[in-house]
Amino acid sequence: MVRAFSYSLVKYSGVVALFLCLASAQDTSMGGMQMDEHGAVMQLPSSHAGSGTAWEPASVPEHSWMLMRGGWELMAHGVIFADYNQQGGPRGGGAKAESVNVGMLMEQHSLGHGTILFRQMLSAESLTSPHPGFPELFQTGETYHGQGLVDHQHPHNVFGELSALYLLPLSAKISWELYGGPSAEPALGPVTYIHRTSASELPLAPLGHHLQDSTHTSFGVVTTGFVIERVKLEASAFNGREPNEERWSIQFAPLDSWSGRASVAPARDWTAQYSVGRLEHPEALEPGSQSRQTASVEYDHPLAAGNWATSLVWGRVHKIATGANLNGYLMESTLNFLQRDYAFTRLELVDKDELFPQAALHPAYRIGAYTFGGVRDLVQNRAWLLGLGADLTFYSKPAVLDAAYGNHPVSFQIFLRMRPGRAKEHLQ
Repeated sequence: MVRAFSYSLVKYSGVVALFLCLASAQDTSMGGMQMDEHGAVMQLPSSHAGSGTAWEPASVPEHSWMLMRGGWELMAHGVIFADYNQQGGPRGGGAKAESVNVGMLMEQHSLGHGTILFRQMLSAESLTSPHPGFPELFQTGETYHGQGLVDHQHPHNVFGELSALYLLPLSAKISWELYGGPSAEPALGPVTYIHRTSASELPLAPLGHHLQDSTHTSFGVVTTGFVIERVKLEASAFNGREPNEERWSIQFAPLDSWSGRASVAPARDWTAQYSVGRLEHPEALEPGSQSRQTASVEYDHPLAAGNWATSLVWGRVHKIATGANLNGYLMESTLNFLQRDYAFTRLELVDKDELFPQAALHPAYRIGAYTFGGVRDLVQNRAWLLGLGADLTFYSKPAVLDAAYGNHPVSFQIFLRMRPGRAKEHLQ
């Protein structure tokens, strides 16, 4: 196990080097806000900005490098997990060394009376994931060599986001929003798990990812809406087809899908959203279209020596061709305490109907996944957070699946996690 884990660290040193190149901005990090050369304060168009145009609590801790140059606010953040992944039971596939990783660059400037923000999200997972993907019991979605991907999480695309966001104040209480790009996130679902603070220490995707927030990478998105004090109303037209197996390409298609979302931020520590949408032909192996509903509540509370973040998420997919409904329920929480220590959990109940893609019938099975883990920061400063962690996952399932998955499969991971440091005021 130790040899495999050491090999993982060497194999992914190139990904680490990419993040090291960004560290030159470390001395100007101010945790989400900067003073420009004229003394003016600049920040993101909304203090609640999350992924795409989704809102998260404004109190979430900042993990980014920031730099001001010529009126531009430049930001970089991301995370690298180097994992030893052991999924249990007959379909666990054996132990794997892998790396889950993502990096994001952002550039912001005033434009007219408003603010424009460019974002690029990149991932090297197409190089750092084992084939056919990251082992994860009961996970489904997308394809590998033309077959449905089962018990694996697909690697994310090289270009996870290439987008622009423009926010224009119309009055003291109302602003107009325009967002989109060739790879972007429509107004459908909560803040994607990659960016949720409650999921910040969890390497693997939720089992309900394809019922809740899988549209975070859509190849073609246009979103517009209005922010009215603490409420935001928005609508999107987008390409609802899932990315294909060419992880390095952008696959354009008509913007024939739509969504709408209402979000509210009643206080700095709280956000909530409800969204609906119709996805035209999203699945490569299923000819029909889908409708989707999601609802979520996110809570974040800074502590004297840490932070506590929790999310509740529900997602439902209705398959129009068959009339089937699939639901996914999620609760995840991460507690950072005593500065360097983290305890986290993710609890899910998810309907899965793609576990046996070659079968004549595809009934839905209610799967439970219960993950518990912890991380200890070995290095913690303004530039870097380097933590050593582990997690353990138990499952519940119908007895009919025992022959395929075993009676009581248990999975675990051991990992190193690296990301930018926090603002100086959050460190001792």
